[in-house]
Amino acid sequence: MSRTRLLLLGAAALPLAACGASDPASPGQGGGGVVVVPAPAPAPAPAPGVGPNTAEAAFATTTVSGVTVTVAEQIAVVNAGTNNVLTGTNPLNGVAPTGSALNVGAFDASTVNPFFTRTSYIGAVNPAGDTWFQGWTCNSSTLNLGPGNASCATGLSRSAAAPAASACPTGTTDAGTANNYRLCRLPAQVSGTLSLPRVDGVAYQLNGRVDVGQDRGTLGTGGAAATLTIAAGAIIVANPIDPAPDFLVVNRGSQINAVGTATQPIIFTSQQNLNPANNGDSSQGQWGGIVIAGRAPIANCSSGTNNADGTSTTCENIVEGTVTALYGGNAPTDSSGTMRYVQIRYSGLELTPGNELQGLTTAGAGSGTDISYIQVHNSSDDGVEVFGGRNSFRYMVVTGADDDGFDVDTGWRGLVQFLIVAQKLTGATTDSFATEIDSNGNEDALPRTYGQYANFTFIQTANAPAAIRLRGGADFGFYNGIVKSVAACANIVAGTEANGGKSTIRAANAGLQELGAPVFRSVFFACNGN
Repeated sequence: MSRTRLLLLGAAALPLAACGASDPASPGQGGGGVVVVPAPAPAPAPAPGVGPNTAEAAFATTTVSGVTVTVAEQIAVVNAGTNNVLTGTNPLNGVAPTGSALNVGAFDASTVNPFFTRTSYIGAVNPAGDTWFQGWTCNSSTLNLGPGNASCATGLSRSAAAPAASACPTGTTDAGTANNYRLCRLPAQVSGTLSLPRVDGVAYQLNGRVDVGQDRGTLGTGGAAATLTIAAGAIIVANPIDPAPDFLVVNRGSQINAVGTATQPIIFTSQQNLNPANNGDSSQGQWGGIVIAGRAPIANCSSGTNNADGTSTTCENIVEGTVTALYGGNAPTDSSGTMRYVQIRYSGLELTPGNELQGLTTAGAGSGTDISYIQVHNSSDDGVEVFGGRNSFRYMVVTGADDDGFDVDTGWRGLVQFLIVAQKLTGATTDSFATEIDSNGNEDALPRTYGQYANFTFIQTANAPAAIRLRGGADFGFYNGIVKSVAACANIVAGTEANGGKSTIRAANAGLQELGAPVFRSVFFACNGN
């Protein structure tokens, strides 16, 4: 996709796809004779790189275990909702809705869950001058969020002309200097309470894996809990010299309280990012990322099974990429702390094939965990991946992920409102989706994955099958969204026809904790570069 087309200039008015509209054409029933149809006049050639703009072209199909959710079935799912547009064009001016996207009546998501704020618009940004993303996010060629944001490659603001004095805050150790910063190294094991104040000229350093607390098990018993508190404006970097992967793990029963502000975000990044000459639009995978493990229910137990209420006291698993960090339990309201106004830059590592660290991983995090105003930039794997749990998110920005932007699976039952995902312009994997929704291949594992997105904007520039992949028997709700994609917009996949039909679109079944087919309300699709 060209840079010019990503700017999404112009708009065209479109009717809303009402229930039953845009049905796929079906073969006519002949009367036994041969009908000769004159050859149609040649259609005008589409603009370079722009594909067909039909309801059918909005969807991609994938066959798993001999089961295919057809294009017709996917259209029927979307048309069963309300106020959805399947043949939209040019819906964005930057990240704000424009053109015919302004005419789509917003759905009141607060009627679904009080977590959601009622809005009068679709997409993540209010066209009437919304600025929730200003100041604390960073800009790149992937997405420019406005003049109030610094460059992701260079925007580490400071006033000191030299590194801070050699006295590092209590609980950290002096690791020398780099690029005019004093490096204050975190311990490998955070015990008790460790506070990291903002000090001009100081960057806190992760040296290998850093654990906050010790695992306290599914019942909250076991190792000792700890709390890591990070002040607004603090910078945390990873050590590029140490051969061990650098990442932060908040273990079950412990907490992170990283609360920045709109003018002083907390920045987790690579040490290379301290030198503006070292990082650019293609930089990624320079450290591991952040893992938050909790004791809320999950579906992918390493042994045994869970139930719909997630009451198992033995169901747990190991967080991908960590080798030893455990997650899961029977505490749905568990709290792993608070993260607000935080940037996570240049993260993501593949330790072994299929075993990666993401920018931000939540695993079994409970609903008491507060995660909002977070940007993940240029992760070499997923931007955010959610493994089970009950935590929700607000005001999330994922830019330049090499794989999926926002990936949820294995029994996550949570909510997201105000979500922007913009993939990198070039170089992303061929299987990278703006969002991937899954159950790790176990179609009827309990608790069943059930998430709901409200006010989301997906800018799919990676040439993956689609912007949204929904599979694994997961339930889902999509409200007030804009999907702008160079490929198809959605790819609904089922892996089995057991228990009453194709797993991801079959009818509701309370005995299976099955809510029925996914729900789309007030979602605007502009697919295939249109």
